[in-house]
Order: sequence, then structure tokens, then C-alpha cells
Amino acid sequence: MRRRDPAARCGCGRTNATQCRGKAGRAARARKPAEPTTAQTTTAQTTTTEAGTPEAAACRAAGERGGGRGRVLVARLDDAGDVLLAGPATRAVRTLADELVFLAGPNGRAAAELLPGVDRVIEWRAPWIDHSPTAVSNAQVADLIARVEGVDEALLLTSFHQSALPLALLLRMAGVRRVCAISNDYPGSLLDVRHVVDETLDVPEAERMLAVARAAGFELPPGDDGKLAVRRPLPDIGRESGHLLGVGGAADERSYVVVHPGTSAPARTWPADRHRQAVRELVDDGHRVVVTGKERDLTAYVACDAAVDLGGRTTFAELAAVIEGASVLVAGNTGPAHLAAAVGTPVVSLFAPVVPAARWAPYGVPTVLLGDQQAPCSGSRARTCPVAGHPCLSLVTSEQVVKAVRELTQ
Repeated sequence: MRRRDPAARCGCGRTNATQCRGKAGRAARARKPAEPTTAQTTTAQTTTTEAGTPEAAACRAAGERGGGRGRVLVARLDDAGDVLLAGPATRAVRTLADELVFLAGPNGRAAAELLPGVDRVIEWRAPWIDHSPTAVSNAQVADLIARVEGVDEALLLTSFHQSALPLALLLRMAGVRRVCAISNDYPGSLLDVRHVVDETLDVPEAERMLAVARAAGFELPPGDDGKLAVRRPLPDIGRESGHLLGVGGAADERSYVVVHPGTSAPARTWPADRHRQAVRELVDDGHRVVVTGKERDLTAYVACDAAVDLGGRTTFAELAAVIEGASVLVAGNTGPAHLAAAVGTPVVSLFAPVVPAARWAPYGVPTVLLGDQQAPCSGSRARTCPVAGHPCLSLVTSEQVVKAVRELTQ
């Protein structure tokens, strides 16, 4: 039988909007109503577990004794960039977890495997989040319940347009005794720590998720700056693709620009001919250019005979190494832009405003944002552009991209 550590019950201190269950939660509810009023709602910028509360102190003391919080699951079930943005929250959880298990979707698994502090990754396709969902089945549900057996606590990380409650229900069925998440809907007994935020405020996604970890009683370790990060060491790209980049030292001196033309949704894509033209103009401006991506036909077209084409040649971890060696990444609002932020490479962001840049622009690195952020598609979350002519990005010129690269390299 697993030892029930006192620290597993801590971290439930709350102000205003965090709802807790168990002894601490019952005492808190005796003082405040279960459902928050408008005045009680906090923003995602505000931690709901203050560092100086007795609960937080108990968590720290438990961690110092080496007891920890048992096996903790962190879930982020969508794409690679979203998983990378969960990195700061994951590192906070790792400070007290004896084991950290990350639950990711098929599109996020490779990114989850790169996160510092993750001990094990479980891949599972969530029917309410995946872009190409399968039908819900008893077998699919049973598979998840079996694979999360032994988890003591779970932190469910979601975007503002996603619900944590379906996963919370399945984890309850699996016997997880403490579940923490953002929920503006009434969660009943599904959540122990309910963090309510004002979704009209655009808070950077990394900070929004870190606030959930803090609400659950987890803090970043001393000296952690809260930026995105990847597990080290990264692969030696010289073995596979270094010869294409110039071998050895040349690939490590930020002597090239990476252009990544692909995105996870057509609405976020700058036209291929514009990418091709920008590559030629970057070369004419004196830059070595490397084109990356999964779509080999696209990368070959964009690279033409002017740039190194690494299309289809790199794993996600190798792509991180390639981007780390670059002076700048040129990409849309897609996973590699967040990968650049995680390795400290500046980004020229061809950002379609279907989601807010304030939430999903590259976090913590120098960035030049291109694209009409007030275009009619703004905030639509569309995967295929709903506006004829795709004006938010089609009006961006190759000259603007070259100018932005100059700005970030000088």
C-alpha cells in the first residue's frame, strides 16, 4: 500500500477563487461560498496559493524532508507548442513530486519528452481536444484508466477554450485522489483545487499554466527564471545533418537563419511562394538559410537551390538543436516558434491572429511580430482561414521578413 504523505494534502490554501476539498477545503468552504461571485474571480496572473500561507510552508517542509507529493501527473493534451509552454508549470510540480508523469496527445508527445523534470510520458488521444478525434469507446477510456494507475495527484493544464472536466472525471474513475485545474464551470466533486480566472484578460499561456501549479501548492525552484526550456543535452546534429550545415563549429556559431514554412493549421500559414522569395532575399542579404519541416515537398520548394533543405530529416529533438544553432527562426504561430523560445533563439513570428498573440507569441525571447493582428479573423480560432484572401498574413512581404531578421541579428 502506498504511503499517504501529509504533503499530498497540502497546497490547498486559497484566496478568492480557488476551491479545495478535504479538511482544508471544508474549513475554507465554511468561511466562503462554494461558487465564486464576480468579485471573487482572480486573474491567471495572480497565484491563489500564497507563498507565505501555512499550506505552502507545509509543502516546502515536506519537500525538504524528502517526502514529496507522490506520483504527480501533469496533463496537456494538444500540440507540441502548448506542451512546451507547460514547461515552467511542470518544473514547479517537479520540486515536490516523487515522480512526474506527463500525459500528452499524439501531437505533443515529442515535446513532452523534451521537458526538464519529466520522468515518464503517457500518450493518449483525447476525443474532446484532438484535431482528428476518434469516437469515444469503452476500450479507449479503460486504456487511460489502466495507464494512470498509481497516480496520486494530477494537474490538468488547458487553454481558455478547453475544459478540464472530462479528463478530471476519467482520473477520478482511475482513483486519483487530488485533481487541480482551471474551471469556470461548476466542477462538483471532480476538482479538489479549482482555479477560476478572468478569461477576458489575455495572459501569456506559460504564465496562465504556472498559476495553476501555484494554486495547487507548487512553486518554481530557486533560481528558475520561469522561461521555456528543454532537456539537455540536445542531440549532436553533426552526426545526421551537420554536414549540410557546414559541419562542426560553423553549425554552433548562430551563423544561419532557420525558415520553417509549415504550420499545424492552414489559417496560420504564410504563402509558400512568399517563404521561397524570403529565402532568396535572405541569402542575397548575406545569410545562410536552413529550411526545416515535416512536409518534404514544401521545404524543397521553399529552399529551392538557395538554402539547405532539412525537410523530413530531423526528429523533434534534432530540430531543437538546429534551431538553437540559428541566429533567428522565421516561423508562423506553430510549435517550432515555442521550441525556439525554449532554446533561446529570437523569432520572426508570422502570427495569424486567429488566437491572441498576447497569449501565444514566442515567450521570453526577442520577437518581431508580423501580420495584421486586427484582421477580421482575429480571435476566431479558425483552422482554415474564414476570410477571403487570407489578409492577415498575405499582406506581409518578404522585405518585411528580411528587415525583421536584420533587426534581430544586429
